[in-house]
Amino acid sequence: MSDLYDHRRLDPLLQGRLRFAAMTLLAMSGRAPFPHLKERLGASDGNLGAHMKKLRDAGYVRERKYFREDKPTTDYEITEAGMRALDRHLATLESMVRGEP
Repeated sequence: MSDLYDHRRLDPLLQGRLRFAAMTLLAMSGRAPFPHLKERLGASDGNLGAHMKKLRDAGYVRERKYFREDKPTTDYEITEAGMRALDRHLATLESMVRGEP
């Protein structure tokens, strides 16, 4: 197998469509509350929560929980490690598409 097309170079955490979309949204906005992510991504609470937990556990996003108007709220922010992982993932995809190392 050619290293150029070795799919193992891609970040497995960013292969999930919802996780990839969440990371790109956070890369553009920096920080977003859970309801905003849910609405923009068209995800259910449970599905989005599970994916955000995986990203948080990997250190790709930072989670902040607090109360707003007596309601629990969670914000997510992309970390430097998350930005680096996203940049690497995108660069790998681009190199594979272009056929360049």
